[in-house]
Amino acid sequence: MVANGGTQLQNKFEDDGIYFWTFHVDWKDTTRTKIEGPFKVNVAPYHYAGDGQLKKSVPQPGTDMSLDTQGDKLLGRLVYRRNGRQESLAVVHSVKTTSGGSGVRWYEFRLGRHRRPAVYQQGTYAPGGDFRWLPGLAIDKSGNIGIGYSFGGEKQFAGQRFTGRLAGDSLGIMSFGEGILAEGQAAQTNTLRWEDYTYTALDPSDDETFWYVGDYLKQGAKNYSTKIGAFKLNPPAADKKEPAAGRNKTDAGKK
Repeated sequence: MVANGGTQLQNKFEDDGIYFWTFHVDWKDTTRTKIEGPFKVNVAPYHYAGDGQLKKSVPQPGTDMSLDTQGDKLLGRLVYRRNGRQESLAVVHSVKTTSGGSGVRWYEFRLGRHRRPAVYQQGTYAPGGDFRWLPGLAIDKSGNIGIGYSFGGEKQFAGQRFTGRLAGDSLGIMSFGEGILAEGQAAQTNTLRWEDYTYTALDPSDDETFWYVGDYLKQGAKNYSTKIGAFKLNPPAADKKEPAAGRNKTDAGKK
């Protein structure tokens, strides 16, 4: 089990650790079933996006209503992948950036000899400013990492984008740039809550197609629609690295 640090209710918005608990189950002798932790793993310092949840943090064009980032917590589930004997754990959350917006902080941990996690790589994806929040992460069968997230700001209605990296890329970077899954066309004005949680998952049929679901508003709409999109992370041409094409499978319409 895993959690980030800080405590919003105590106005502690910053930390420099990710915290793990181990859970052992003994079905024959339940007295030996136990949880141990937390164990701190030191990471690059971070500050909650928007100082946490239930706050108007992300501006929108043409309105004073801003959106919630849910920046006080790790998003999605703890991702576990085993490739041969190598075991990886990955998590993601939203953090404040020096530009005043928010970015996607992601980590890949690897389990060592005593099954204690250690940082293998980490990074903050925040090119060009603006706000990136509510991310979801997955790892495919080759060890490639894909992340979907919400994107918006003062000049851009909230929508959905994605990025990714290949397993063999330099550590700590998202090499594929940024792809668009759904471009926002209107502001949400009836509530600050923005979709709450999203999810990135792998298609079990090939273990390499990333599926992501997120919300956006169509032009003139008062209520959001949901976009379900899919993308793969294929090695780019040797002389040019570009984002893999996002394939928007379904526009599910209003939830």
